Amino acid sequence: MKLKHYDHDGRARFITFCTHRKLPLLTNNIYRRIVTRSIDEVRTESGFKLLGYVIMPEHVHLVMVPRIDTRAGDIIGELKMRSSMAIYNLMKKGKGDVRNRLMVRRSGKEKFALWQRRCDDHNCRSDEAVWKAVEYCHNNPAKRGLVDGPERWIWSSYKWYQGDSSAVLEIDVSG
Repeated sequence: MKLKHYDHDGRARFITFCTHRKLPLLTNNIYRRIVTRSIDEVRTESGFKLLGYVIMPEHVHLVMVPRIDTRAGDIIGELKMRSSMAIYNLMKKGKGDVRNRLMVRRSGKEKFALWQRRCDDHNCRSDEAVWKAVEYCHNNPAKRGLVDGPERWIWSSYKWYQGDSSAVLEIDVSG
């Protein structure tokens, strides 16, 4: 049985969204910075609370609490649109090999697709579930063998939770 996802209930959500065809497109710091900047901009505008995150080569995990009057899907859609446009504009300046692999036909038109259309979304039904999701974010790069330990991956909320002032994004402690 598939669990029902609820908007407008004030609970934390563990959301995962992937690059188109799960291609490892987020392997350079310029693209990762665009994604984190987009997260921060959309957070400021929509008012969601960010409790944890990680940027991986082919996907992003967020632990967030949308405002009670906001749909999580709308937030993710805006974040994906902003980051996609910024990365596309950078790709236009370079060779077209990767950009060409990201062109798709939708509604009869050729479009750039950095992200898959859908995302995975899990309601965190307890504080324990929230912190398990945050820990999962932090441990994901080490588990995948990208680094020796979570402290070595700057593209997650781990450094913020350790009190490191070099953390890429500030976390909202009150969820």
